[in-house]
Amino acid sequence: TAIFVMLLPAGHEAQARAGMLSRAGRCFTFDARADGFMKGEGSGGVALQPDGQQLRAARAVLRGRAVRQDGRSASLTAPNGAAQQALCEHAMQVGSVAASQVALLEAHGTGTALGDPTEVSSLCEAVLKARGSQAAPLALGSVKANTGHAEPAAGLSGLSMLLLKVEATTSSPN
Repeated sequence: TAIFVMLLPAGHEAQARAGMLSRAGRCFTFDARADGFMKGEGSGGVALQPDGQQLRAARAVLRGRAVRQDGRSASLTAPNGAAQQALCEHAMQVGSVAASQVALLEAHGTGTALGDPTEVSSLCEAVLKARGSQAAPLALGSVKANTGHAEPAAGLSGLSMLLLKVEATTSSPN
């Protein structure tokens, strides 16, 4: 469970002064117009039935997972591409997943001019190069383009979006 509510303006003001927030008032994830992120509030939780169909599906599809700190970078807003690439490669290794088996990536994708290209480049190095030209299409998305960046709840919103996408692609029509 994660919850993020903006009750005080101090954090928002500091991010605006630092130029982190979109001047256009929109998040342009993976777009040349990217000029910063938008904040959002959110809450959510994930509960899977212990022996239910949901858990079996999640285990079958979400096999590789990993957590790693971004490592040394120039600043809070300058991601470490090498660390991101290593994390993606590690998650595939842990899950015994070949790059050609990856069909969907839910990215951080905040809509910043530096962060998004760094993240996409890291994903390309870790996944696309190893897939080869005969691999099935790869879907890339980021829920933050629609919901804003809900800080601690952002990871859960990304996971929720990924689970919804997985359910949509794996469920059979009734």
